[in-house]
Amino acid sequence: MKILFLSFYFEPDLCAGSFRATATTEALLEADAGITIEVLTTQPNRYESFSAAAVAAEDRGRIRITRFALPPHKSGMRDQARAFMAYARQVLAHVNGESYDAVLATSSRLLTAALASLVARRKRLPLYLDIRDIFVDTIGDVLPAPAARLAVVPFGLLERWTMTRAKRINLVSRGFQAYFVSRYPSVPLSFFTNGIDEEFINPEAASCSAPEASRPIEVLYAGNIGEGQGLHLIIPPLADCLPGYRFRIIGDGGRLKELRREVERRHLTNVSLEPPVKRKELVAASLRADILFLHLNDYPAFRKVLPSKLFEYGALGKPVWAGVRGFAAEFVRNEIDNAAVFPPCDVNAALEALAALELRPTPRPSFVARFERKNVTRQLARDILSTFGVPARPAHPLGVTQET
Repeated sequence: MKILFLSFYFEPDLCAGSFRATATTEALLEADAGITIEVLTTQPNRYESFSAAAVAAEDRGRIRITRFALPPHKSGMRDQARAFMAYARQVLAHVNGESYDAVLATSSRLLTAALASLVARRKRLPLYLDIRDIFVDTIGDVLPAPAARLAVVPFGLLERWTMTRAKRINLVSRGFQAYFVSRYPSVPLSFFTNGIDEEFINPEAASCSAPEASRPIEVLYAGNIGEGQGLHLIIPPLADCLPGYRFRIIGDGGRLKELRREVERRHLTNVSLEPPVKRKELVAASLRADILFLHLNDYPAFRKVLPSKLFEYGALGKPVWAGVRGFAAEFVRNEIDNAAVFPPCDVNAALEALAALELRPTPRPSFVARFERKNVTRQLARDILSTFGVPARPAHPLGVTQET
């Protein structure tokens, strides 16, 4: 069987979509020795301030990776749309005349899933979708009201056209279940979460010491800095209230300028803004930090999501300070020891939550065992192959698999 796999991000890009897509291909090849996979992706482009060298075409035996070049783009929706259209044109040109047995896609912003649906329809192939976010829900909250009203209807129609073509849909968050069941009751669902990559399963995390009284307590956030994270709304006032703490922010995104502007306006010397780094450096920075910070902006759509960052944070054995609501808040409370949750954008509640944290190492071996990426993607791979009618090798005993 030859599987066409569409993912806008793939290694060596730095983002959850890249990590998930890469691990999924590895798990599929491990699960069945008879399949081949063709991955159609892009040159690394997740952050404007970070680039990594990657060959345009790479042959690894049973997997072939093609990375399409994109026009320069930033975080704005217009630039992102232009970049995606360049990707879509190259994908459609590439698959024209090619033969496949099934189509697989992982997608957060709907369009990669829609592209996969188009290819599957044209070639009359079974389609499996791995959905990491509800794009229609998100744009309805994030865009200004007039633009949101204009966008939701056409994107809602595109979503329906896309999802109803799938033979099966995997959702990375149980928080998405009600949305999909109410709209697409005839499409079978699976629930395989994001997971913990090997780089974050580090024995040093369990042996790290409590902070020394002679230095500031370091709070680390590493990841995207966009409207969805709302760091520009929470970090400056928190840093203002906590002069004895150092806030280290590693990343890039559409709201970095606003965050930088607010830090400068308040003359905050205890906030450092740093560009994205490779994963090895990120793990080292996380192990040096005293507290790992996460925040999602206060939009209703974000009450359904389960940020991939929580899995990395939970594995590192550090206190976790999270401004989240809904499903993510329940997950933190139920799954991550020595973690404190507060309502997004609420500075006073954030300070109360901080007081509840214990500044000590917190090994979480059962959490790591349950959500290790290899365990989760092994079962995801079995689900994909089963959907395509391919028997897989026996599953690893650990992992998360739930179906409806």
